[in-house]
Amino acid sequence: MKQLKAPRMDQCIGCHSCSLACARFIHGRLSWSAAGIRIQSSGGLSTGFTAIRCLACDPAPCATVCPTSAFRQRPGGGVVVRKKLCIQCGKCVPVCPVDAVYQNHLGEVFVCIHCGRCVPYCPQNCLEMGDGPEVDGGTP
Repeated sequence: MKQLKAPRMDQCIGCHSCSLACARFIHGRLSWSAAGIRIQSSGGLSTGFTAIRCLACDPAPCATVCPTSAFRQRPGGGVVVRKKLCIQCGKCVPVCPVDAVYQNHLGEVFVCIHCGRCVPYCPQNCLEMGDGPEVDGGTP
């Protein structure tokens, strides 16, 4: 299965276009708090950004602790999310080893599903879809 990778984050300008594309195309909203990928500054205003996203764990701890199976293990790593089953308990949030599962102020849970819809919206070409574990850049 293809996975979202961020091999060129040294080129990131922090525009959040990827986050907004995810929120709009996957979750039907235009809000940073409704995105599976989040861009975070590591201290600077114009450089030093990281992409916070699912690293496609296999087995995925978030799927393991989900009491309703709203998070289900995806073949090849990561999860498939069935929003209608989610009871917003938040058990998936603290078990993610890279803080990629985000729960907004309404209790809704968001995580990257490795669909790749964000990739063409990065003006700096920081993101790509690829096979296997990431070797360069991005967030661990």
